[in-house]
Amino acid sequence: MQLHYIHHSGFVAEEEDCLIVFDYWLDPHGVLLPLLHNTTDKEVYFIISHFHQDHYNPDIPLWCTANNRWHLLPSYDTVKRRRIDKTLPLAVLRFGESVEAPHFSLKSYRSTDVGVCTVLTLRDGTVLFHAGDCNNWYFPLSADPTDIDRVKVTPDQMEKLFLSILRDIKHDHPVIDHAMFPVDPRLGQEMMRGPLQLLDTIKVRHLHPMHYSWGLDDLG
Repeated sequence: MQLHYIHHSGFVAEEEDCLIVFDYWLDPHGVLLPLLHNTTDKEVYFIISHFHQDHYNPDIPLWCTANNRWHLLPSYDTVKRRRIDKTLPLAVLRFGESVEAPHFSLKSYRSTDVGVCTVLTLRDGTVLFHAGDCNNWYFPLSADPTDIDRVKVTPDQMEKLFLSILRDIKHDHPVIDHAMFPVDPRLGQEMMRGPLQLLDTIKVRHLHPMHYSWGLDDLG
């Protein structure tokens, strides 16, 4: 398995007989599209953790409609907010539920924001965790309120929820091979709080930072 970073929170896991695409939004460096163009004999799975603009590309449902080997697995809120035809998804992701696909098994967990985070187990036993927007959004009290308008709880309540989610994941997956997790500069000095708590709770072999492009380029 090769894991490719696309942009922002987007990744693609490349297997010999399939591609698994997480939270594709933009492809400014031409990572995903060449892989897709060379997949005539592969199954492709698009996993969408939630409906936010920076985790979703509206072309995906069109691609999946046009190609019966390309499969959509959106979160429940993405189906609703992006008005996706309910007959299109291979499965709709809701926290606490599991999905069995030909190339992997998947379980969805709660998020500290919207939608879900997901853990996939490939057929060879490799475990992938994509957090979506699940993080300890422990914003400094001096943070710009326009950056935290979705956070409706106190920092301590946020931390309690986040640690609870980590415990739920650890119960099922005490070891994760690849964790794709937010490292967000808008959190200031608390930017590493969530990632370090993840590493303290669960044995993670490889941590892949994401969601860090805010303010670093004109696409984030």
